[in-house]
Amino acid sequence: MNDSTAPQHPGATDFEVVIIGTGFAGLGMGAQLKRHGRESFVLLERADDVAGTWRDNTYPGAACDVPSHVYSFSFRPNPEWSRFFSPGPEILQYLRDTAREEGLMPHIRFGTDVEDARWDAAARRWTVTTSKGVYTGRFLVTATGHLSDEALPQVNGLDSFTGEVFHSARWNHDVSLQGKRVGVVGSGATAVQVVPELARTASELVVFQRSAQYIVPRPDRAYTESEKRLFRRDPESMADHRSEIFWFLESRYAARRAVPGFLDKARSEALEHLERQVEDPELRAKLTPDYELGCKRVLISDTYYPALTRDDVTLEASALDHIDGSRVVSADGSTYDLDVLVFCTGFETAEPPYARLVHDSDGRSLSDHWAHGMEAFASTTVSGFPNLFIINGPNTGLGHNSIVYIIEAQVDYILGALDWSRAGGDRDLEVSAEAQERYGDELQQRSGGTVWLGNGCKSWYIDPRSGRLTLIWPDFAHEFRYRNGTFDAAPYTAAETAEETAAA
Repeated sequence: MNDSTAPQHPGATDFEVVIIGTGFAGLGMGAQLKRHGRESFVLLERADDVAGTWRDNTYPGAACDVPSHVYSFSFRPNPEWSRFFSPGPEILQYLRDTAREEGLMPHIRFGTDVEDARWDAAARRWTVTTSKGVYTGRFLVTATGHLSDEALPQVNGLDSFTGEVFHSARWNHDVSLQGKRVGVVGSGATAVQVVPELARTASELVVFQRSAQYIVPRPDRAYTESEKRLFRRDPESMADHRSEIFWFLESRYAARRAVPGFLDKARSEALEHLERQVEDPELRAKLTPDYELGCKRVLISDTYYPALTRDDVTLEASALDHIDGSRVVSADGSTYDLDVLVFCTGFETAEPPYARLVHDSDGRSLSDHWAHGMEAFASTTVSGFPNLFIINGPNTGLGHNSIVYIIEAQVDYILGALDWSRAGGDRDLEVSAEAQERYGDELQQRSGGTVWLGNGCKSWYIDPRSGRLTLIWPDFAHEFRYRNGTFDAAPYTAAETAEETAAA
């Protein structure tokens, strides 16, 4: 139904900017609005605390696999990081401190689940319906992240399982795993952190591996007190440390570009790590990937392979097929009696749930617009959806560096758009369909020759409906900022302001 002429909701609370989510993206957006003197904004958070992924993922061993000093805001450097790779609780506290110290707490509405968001062309406002009332705003920013809604595979007989079942992002801490027979479904980034922890407590552990992963050493260490003291006293030394890490990580993109020397070196590093840690040739063969390095996310761990060599741990090199009571059966027919099943099966990424809630003036959802794959101009705005900005949207993921860097570039782009709108008398803005198509085509051309689109690569970076690379940015991170960190009004059409309409 076309409800574009419907009046603004009489009970709505109005702001200039409505932001959905309070993870790195939402808090980063809010903090910069505040720092730029913009006070009319609200952050809608469905949970009762900030931090998104780092609030929800409380599984044993949860930690970041990007170095701490680049996995943080450039405008909020933290001299107190305890380790090169931060444990989850530290990142959670960092984001809580950000919300408090940046003055964002009065702007946050906790326990507020977004149920619907619609562009009202007559009112020139987004109407956002939530579990706790209606909000309206000139601009809508979705900042829900790539890893916000867990994905559970369809498994025949799952309802019949007699034990406990939960996803790693919804860890059930009331379930004791001591002495239990535990199955872990998945072998990705979460599993390589969870498995070594569960191996210490379970009486039997079975890991269901659909495909082997490339894993490289984890060069973790604690920061010394003298290093932290230097960071406190000399912020420039901390900035230099951050820069050194950033450019080292940038150098690793060459392997994703499939540059032979760099790719060969990266592949050798991973396979040598496997050979050093796993002596059994049969187990090593199961753990050897049959695709090119970088096609899927390259993982870092020094403890995953050793955990799999334990006598009480079994690597089942096939997917979970079906369940019959306590009997769990793999795709190759192996059967295991288990007490607990933990799904480390990732998140909804190619079809993000928020896209089903966001509608244009004709009531058509963003999900419908993206029926053949996600697409956005500058990876941030979508034709047909005026005054909508998407952080962590299409083609913003990285396989080699920090997503926080990408988020900050997008925030800068959005701030530029808001300034342009205000300078023009509060014009609405919408990117042209032609500009969006050109941008999408250019990204696909850039993707050619990368490991993600070569040699039959199958990963969550590629949309199965179109075969296009829709999740990852196919270039260096600094190129994203160069291309998408500064707003340019040229590709946008601007509706007349209310004053111009009245004058006409």
